[in-house]
Amino acid sequence: MSSKLNAQQSVFDRIDQSVPLSGEESLLLSEVKRLCRREIGPSAALYDREASYPQRSVDAINQLGLNQMFIPEDCGGAPMSYTAYLLAVREISKACASSGIIWATNFHGMKPLIDFGTQAQRQTLLPAIAQGGLGALAITEPDAGSDATGMKTMFRPEGDYIVVQGGKTFISNGDRAARLLVFGKWSEIDDPKAAISALIIEQGTPGLSVLKVEEKMGHRAAPTASIGFDECKVPRSHLLLQPGDGLKILFASLNKSRPSVAAHALGIARAAWDLAVDYINQRKQSGRRIIEFQGIQFMLADLASELALCESWLWHTARLIEQGDTSFGIEASMLKMRASDLAMRMTTEAVQLLGGYGYCNDYPAERLMRDAKITQIWEGTNQVHRQLIGRSFIDRHALS
Repeated sequence: MSSKLNAQQSVFDRIDQSVPLSGEESLLLSEVKRLCRREIGPSAALYDREASYPQRSVDAINQLGLNQMFIPEDCGGAPMSYTAYLLAVREISKACASSGIIWATNFHGMKPLIDFGTQAQRQTLLPAIAQGGLGALAITEPDAGSDATGMKTMFRPEGDYIVVQGGKTFISNGDRAARLLVFGKWSEIDDPKAAISALIIEQGTPGLSVLKVEEKMGHRAAPTASIGFDECKVPRSHLLLQPGDGLKILFASLNKSRPSVAAHALGIARAAWDLAVDYINQRKQSGRRIIEFQGIQFMLADLASELALCESWLWHTARLIEQGDTSFGIEASMLKMRASDLAMRMTTEAVQLLGGYGYCNDYPAERLMRDAKITQIWEGTNQVHRQLIGRSFIDRHALS
């Protein structure tokens, strides 16, 4: 490999080396990278081609006990920093985007339970996740996507139970989750925002059913399901906080899951970068390596700069969260938006740089491009994030 390529890679190496990790976290991340090289990465193309669940990859992730890194110790976990978690998301997603989102969704679905649940709720519901069970976050409905207040799933109190009626769509891990964090409206509250509440539903609860598993453009190995609730009776003890506290829980949940989605997108971007740069260092046209053409170098300069900036912002946002900052929503939106836009751009350019090979499955470029697209859509479309970011600069005092 050329010295020029080594110098380019060192830019990203130095960013990674600046990320603060404990000795234990560094050792675990080394194991994650080894697992990605030996097991998860080599299996990714087959699972994608067959649209089959990556069971061996998930089993390998569980053998490392990775779910334990975000579970409290008294619930069977071995907690590590949010920064270490994001690094693990990026590395797994770089090897296999489907495996990466399956694992990251465990955090997305269960972090609100960790943050807002009572000790009794956590100790009852989290040990199964610490032992490798899947979690899911159930928000979206056919008529309620970016505007969650339009959801129609209803929670009706009946003594010591809550009866759930309705359905959710596009739920990652929805057909396999041991625990689902479900958002719905409390039947006794009329205001559509104030009625939103959050409830943990366990796998196997009567009335809970899988209606459909989607066939998707990308992330073909990661299950995305429509689920239904038909008079589904859930213990009232599974309600997070109080009826009507769901919107608060939802916003807090999304703010912490969006950097995770960004790390996932950056894993895809890094995979595309490595693939493309390695290819154009070897491939020749008109007697010259493709990388020696000035136009190609300009493209690389733009992509590398954007990747470096996005990764730096990822660790900046992680640092805010580690420090206990609670007002990082705009930083999280900026991060998710730019990281996912970059993933789409990076993979598109990788396909272009590989030419005909990029369009065929001889190389993973076309799979990476398919996987990248959804990152601009889920956890809030990028149009919504642009609106959130732009709106944040309105001078409210000037309007009064």
